Amino acid sequence: MNITTENRKWLDDFKLTHPLVIAGPCSAETEAQVLKIAHELKNSDVSIFRAGIWKPRTRPGGFEGVGAIGLKWLQKAKAETGLLMAVEVANAAHVKLALEHDIDVLWIGARTTVNPFAVQEIADVLRGTNKIVLVKNPVNPDLSLWIGGVERLYNAGIKKLGVIHRGFSTYEKTKYRNIPEWQLAIELQSRFPDLPLICDPSHITGRRDMILEVSQQALDLNYDGLMIETHIDPEHAWSDAAQQVTPTALKKICKDLRVKKTTVEADDYTLEMGKLRSQIDIADSKLLQILGSRMKAAEQIGALKKKHNVAVLQNKRWNEVLEKMILEGQEKGLSEEFILKLFKAIHQESISHQEKIING
Repeated sequence: MNITTENRKWLDDFKLTHPLVIAGPCSAETEAQVLKIAHELKNSDVSIFRAGIWKPRTRPGGFEGVGAIGLKWLQKAKAETGLLMAVEVANAAHVKLALEHDIDVLWIGARTTVNPFAVQEIADVLRGTNKIVLVKNPVNPDLSLWIGGVERLYNAGIKKLGVIHRGFSTYEKTKYRNIPEWQLAIELQSRFPDLPLICDPSHITGRRDMILEVSQQALDLNYDGLMIETHIDPEHAWSDAAQQVTPTALKKICKDLRVKKTTVEADDYTLEMGKLRSQIDIADSKLLQILGSRMKAAEQIGALKKKHNVAVLQNKRWNEVLEKMILEGQEKGLSEEFILKLFKAIHQESISHQEKIING
């Protein structure tokens, strides 16, 4: 796949002085709702209006979208506001209907990206068209699957491509709805620097109060844009109420974001240093999250030892762990001295957690 600056021309054509903003409701609910939101977003930083027409639900019985009738509402919204229109498509039939209604931007959702057969069918229908197509990351953290989705579209002759980072599912309980796993998006960005990268903080956070924080992280990492779910009455939205913001709140978020200059006059050193430091901050946060999980496991071990009257310190086990970590650390370019210091500190903290459980 030979992604070049020519492939991001669609983004440059917007001639934006700020990151691209795609906004609109999680779901199109009524014609009046769609038109009201679109008009409130018309004179803002929003360039593309989004609305879910077909909503893939994990289990049957939930609201699965209004279907094709919603495309007519988007046509009307486009005619009245001039905003480009975007919808999620999950199969070839969706694509055909979207093309018939002259939808400008199609995005492939996380549940569809995991299915190469579905992506290929979508690519085949889109062959020969000039639409903007965006690929969301798959549900699970699989970079190859994400790239594969883009490749299928690229091989079908689709040149107006981009990707959307919406986070990844996890069994662990975290502050995110879908953990960012920023390093995967960074790796994709490194491999294909001319492929527009858009962040979806709504799905990453699942909470409207975290939208600004995650949006800023994305911009600090040189993302090209944001997709933010926006509703006139978020509390009563028919789907994903907790993660949607009002048009007024969206405008404030856009105003509060610190946008780095990317003009030729910008200091390349400062921009690159800011990006690298953001990557370190993300890695540090992940380290703390992992260490926290490790200490919880240590506490469970402590409870088990207490139950069976077993000593806290197990030297044989500790030496085995240390030996293994030294070898693995050396494979990653880390010195034995550093590994010893690091894991002795971790081991001591684990012992302390176990002792609190046993003596508590």
